[in-house]
Amino acid sequence: MASGAERTPTEYVTHHLTHLKVGDGLWALHLDTIFYSVFCGLLFIGIFYMAARRATAGVPGKFQAFIELILEFIDNSVKESFHGPRAFVAPLALTIFVLVLFWNLLDILPVDLLPWLGELSGIPYMRIVPSADPNATFGLSITVFFLILIYSVKGKGWGGFGKELLFHPFGSFPLLIPFNLLLNLVEFVAKPVSLAMRLFGNLYAAELIFILIAMLPWYLNWIPGSAWALFHLLVIPLQAFIFMTLTVVYLSLAYEEH
Repeated sequence: MASGAERTPTEYVTHHLTHLKVGDGLWALHLDTIFYSVFCGLLFIGIFYMAARRATAGVPGKFQAFIELILEFIDNSVKESFHGPRAFVAPLALTIFVLVLFWNLLDILPVDLLPWLGELSGIPYMRIVPSADPNATFGLSITVFFLILIYSVKGKGWGGFGKELLFHPFGSFPLLIPFNLLLNLVEFVAKPVSLAMRLFGNLYAAELIFILIAMLPWYLNWIPGSAWALFHLLVIPLQAFIFMTLTVVYLSLAYEEH
């Protein structure tokens, strides 16, 4: 990128790690993260809508077979991990897996391509990987957190949920209630934090490595860049699968009585 060649290494890295945003502090909105999240969501809806419209009861084509393979894989994963009603959990798992997968796949695009096109259009900053932004990963994990609370009440009722908070795991002796409550609250908070930070940490590190590789001369950077991209192609679906699987497991634990 021409503008990148005029920057020092520090300026180059800082520029590529700066979001296009409005507002400051806690009230800042990362417009690039929002745009690419919506783009990935619409792409997911479009692809599966097209597959549903083209579906046939006869011999499926390659596209239909691929979509059916994904659906069967997700359905089997949910069956193994979640033992309650799956009418909502299976579509949720599919949505999380494909959305996070599309988020992560954006990291494979050349580091300078879209920021360069953005600068040509007058957009000074652009980060294109939502999963490398903790706002996106925490947004998704907090949604899962609220679903955990909903399924805790749905599976056990308000009384069962309250008893588990107060009397599990140490028992119902009155002096142990504060310790039970504290431990359960820590466990509740740890679930969304671990979900968000695992995905963010892996993709942020990958994005940073791609940026550092891009600073090498063009006749050299394709060698480590290609190697890292091939390795990253293994990480991309793995992270999506881990996020989806942990979500289903957490909902299953919330739904079942202990």
